[in-house]
Amino acid sequence: MPYTIAIADDEEHLAEAVAEYLAGHGYDVLTAPNAAAFRALVAERQIDVAILDIAMPGEDGLSLARWLRRQGRAGIIFASASGSPMDRIVGLEIGGDDYLSKPYDLRELLARVRSLIRRLDAAAPATAAPAPAAPPARLVRFGLFTLDPASRRLTHRDEGPVDLTAAEFDLLEALASRPNRILSRGLIAELLGDESAGAEGDRRIDVRITRLRRKIEPDPDSPRFIRTVRGEGYVLSTEESA
Repeated sequence: MPYTIAIADDEEHLAEAVAEYLAGHGYDVLTAPNAAAFRALVAERQIDVAILDIAMPGEDGLSLARWLRRQGRAGIIFASASGSPMDRIVGLEIGGDDYLSKPYDLRELLARVRSLIRRLDAAAPATAAPAPAAPPARLVRFGLFTLDPASRRLTHRDEGPVDLTAAEFDLLEALASRPNRILSRGLIAELLGDESAGAEGDRRIDVRITRLRRKIEPDPDSPRFIRTVRGEGYVLSTEESA
């Protein structure tokens, strides 16, 4: 079955152009001119990716994203005409997976959609016939946390499972794949399948690191586990106790 993409954008000509382009690449595309119509679509159909305009009349895309994130695991790509750093940061902090500034190139949007779907597929439970057994993924422990890549769970010894979005888990898993080693932003992007490059890609990783720290660090302003190495990148320290 084709993946389903839902677009919420009050610029109907743009939404129609995007829908036609994505449909031409094999996706099932739905459009809504406002948040209320989008909610109605989601009530009737299961969607895989949402493309949300931030500045819509009435309920904006940020509010809609908060609601959508509570509904399930659909990926979220924000689109905004402002392109301000604050819009980007807020959008990613509330659970968005990606961000595009209007006007955007449809080919770039397609690349972002494909990259996000790859990440979501990796995060989803397997439904196909089981492949030959592979060696179990190694548990990674740091402080009071245990990361289990096989079940895609992060557990705190005293508090139980930690609620992470798919993007946050992917980031932590990438860092944990090489514990106690410095990973450049470029390598992290490669491990995440992020096709963006340069300053924009680096900023997106920095925002996701900040968001992840808020969930696992005792003091996010003085991180013990996900440490910054100035000028080089990040390292997941498994040698620090909580």
